[in-house]
Amino acid sequence: MPETTMPTRRLGPHLTVSAIGLGCMGMSHGYGGQDEKDAIRTLHRAVELGVTFFDTAEVYGPFANEILVGKGLKPFRDKVMIATKFGFRLNPEKKGPEAMGGLDSRPEHVREVTEASLKRLGVDVIDLLYQHRLDPEVPIEDTVGAMADLVTEGKVRALGLSEVGVETLRRAHAVHPISALQSEYSLWTRDPEGDILDTCRELGIGFVPFSPLGRGFLTGTIRKPEDFGADDFRHNIPRFSAENMAANAALVTILEEMAARKGATAAQLALAWVLHRGDFIVPIPGARKIGHLEQNVAAASISLSTEEMEALGDLLAPEKFAGERYGKAGAWVSRK
Repeated sequence: MPETTMPTRRLGPHLTVSAIGLGCMGMSHGYGGQDEKDAIRTLHRAVELGVTFFDTAEVYGPFANEILVGKGLKPFRDKVMIATKFGFRLNPEKKGPEAMGGLDSRPEHVREVTEASLKRLGVDVIDLLYQHRLDPEVPIEDTVGAMADLVTEGKVRALGLSEVGVETLRRAHAVHPISALQSEYSLWTRDPEGDILDTCRELGIGFVPFSPLGRGFLTGTIRKPEDFGADDFRHNIPRFSAENMAANAALVTILEEMAARKGATAAQLALAWVLHRGDFIVPIPGARKIGHLEQNVAAASISLSTEEMEALGDLLAPEKFAGERYGKAGAWVSRK
């Protein structure tokens, strides 16, 4: 099938990417993994559909996802932007959360892990390098300074941060232009609204929402914990307890009904809402099935009026959903 064109958006001064990207984590981490051949077919189909922005991280696996993404996108390297992330001490002998041994954004570690990511991805340059989580033991100026050195050396094109607040974002941007801030953002998670999104607009920083579909819940395809596998990390998230999922189901029904009136799916309407929050916003929904990928990409063509945006935002306000965003994993998040 021939390639198609998707609208593009800017992330900072140097990156032009598809309006919707692809979060690749679930292909090898968090949700039980995926057969490599199926994952590569999904990556190739994404390129056919006009997706040019792909997101991975060293911690996904760990390491396995970078290898997969590099292999799958190798035939299209000149057409795509690959983003990856660092920030943890990782034990290669373990998998999943057990592999994470704490935060580490020391300058010497930044260089070490970036060199390793370049090799795993099989590329000469990383298009967008994020600090995955803020390390409270290392001044952000030191970390971003080390990242900036990699830009000067031609090993990285642009810099990003993940899950930080306005103070850190401004301090980092003063050292080197930050092209993107990646944080969770969706109808049911709106923590970045207000100062964080306003600061991104002010400084010309792109905003990249991960989990724009509420880790799948806003698609309407999962209603209870039994709908995903035993090794799925959502079992450890408060919002995905049986009690909270049952309580939240009525809100997803509202989303489905509103989507049906637009001739869309719940997932498409949820993505369209995120896209309409600003032209500097590039969501990266995950997709392990080609059908889901195609559905997500089609959301870029949905138009919502101001009245529809307000109705969606009000009817599915975050305070109406039961359960916290994170459990113990919340310790990794900084809003400073």
